Amino acid sequence: MWARFTSVHPEFSESKYVSWYFCNTQKCADELAELVKANIKTATCSLKYWYDTAGDKMPQAGEFNVVTNWDGVAQCITKTLKLTEIVFRNMTEELASREGEGDRSLEYWRRVHIKFFSDELKDKGIEFNEDMPVIFEEFEKVFE
Repeated sequence: MWARFTSVHPEFSESKYVSWYFCNTQKCADELAELVKANIKTATCSLKYWYDTAGDKMPQAGEFNVVTNWDGVAQCITKTLKLTEIVFRNMTEELASREGEGDRSLEYWRRVHIKFFSDELKDKGIEFNEDMPVIFEEFEKVFE
């Protein structure tokens, strides 16, 4: 997919990209990739903890992402537009709705993200709390 993208947009042929999928289950990963393709999901978030302690690379504005399904098959390419650090408990309805999931409400966002982040931290023996900062990443789909 990256080769097709850069053949149409040769100005980005020297750009770097990362490839990844959403979530920790096939159903979720595939559903969220479809939401991105439909231009419904225009944001995602992750715990800042992983960038501070686990050596994960912090996303950067202007960076390209090849979003895959669970099986690693490229579904589309996004470009990161903006990153915002926000404490989980301070998430807003407006930002939560950009994630495009469920009924797009803050209540839904909180419920699924508390479960996801709790599950994600379990292996580390860390208990999720709502004072943890998240990195909220806004993006646009640039190629499919």
